Amino acid sequence: MKPLSRRTFLLGGGVALASYLAYEVKSLRVVRYTVPVQNLPLPFHGFTILHLSDLHQKLFGREQARLREFINQQRFDMVAVTGDLINQFQPDLEPALTLLHGLTTKPIFFVNGNNESGAMVRHHYQISDRLKRVGVATLNNRALPLVRGEFHLWIAGIDDPSNGRDRLDLALSGTGDGAPVILLSHCSCPFPRAAKDGLPLVLTGHTHGGQIRIPFVGALWAPGMGLLPRWDYGAFREGKTTLIVNGGLGESILPLRFGIPPEIVLVTLTSSKGAAGA
Repeated sequence: MKPLSRRTFLLGGGVALASYLAYEVKSLRVVRYTVPVQNLPLPFHGFTILHLSDLHQKLFGREQARLREFINQQRFDMVAVTGDLINQFQPDLEPALTLLHGLTTKPIFFVNGNNESGAMVRHHYQISDRLKRVGVATLNNRALPLVRGEFHLWIAGIDDPSNGRDRLDLALSGTGDGAPVILLSHCSCPFPRAAKDGLPLVLTGHTHGGQIRIPFVGALWAPGMGLLPRWDYGAFREGKTTLIVNGGLGESILPLRFGIPPEIVLVTLTSSKGAAGA
């Protein structure tokens, strides 16, 4: 048998790597977490949040058919969307509207990401009214109660910190009635303050898990967070507060992923006797 030449070996390796990168970009996975919440009302035990982030106008099949089918195979009670539905340079909300319109049997909450902020500055492209028409509540520096019977949770959200208009104080105003507060933010910047305030859960995205993720190292770089970012992906715990960083669905700058395929996240709330983890 004739041995492989170095050129053939390298070419074959390059084709294999390209095939793997293409697979990573188009694949989908679900990541699950269980999060303990102090003073969680009984009707919310086992309450599950579908967390979506960083779609970046990406399509999964015609009219998002593959993504919608994948999501509809899951059980969840609410949808949290933590920004970057669009691309700020050529914004197009239709891929996101197509997806979210099929999920409106559940309450949906949204906060701006840096791409929504950038699109407003560059093109005066605003999306909150269009999201509202399909049943999505935008939570930029405010909170809304989510009610079950006589009990409720607060779903709070802040505007994207990159635009300087984030106001956690406004988002939390009026929520001091003892009911748990779930905070939505595009990036993880408010995590230390949320931990200081004792919020049980913070849901974020932005990093894409680095898009290129090295085993035992993690993300090499994330936008606005530099090299080897601290809160790059997954679950983090400080005091009574759990931070979950979603790896996201889309990509930015380069359409590739390595070691971190597109994902949806399911977060199930339990009493404080439970434990956080994937």
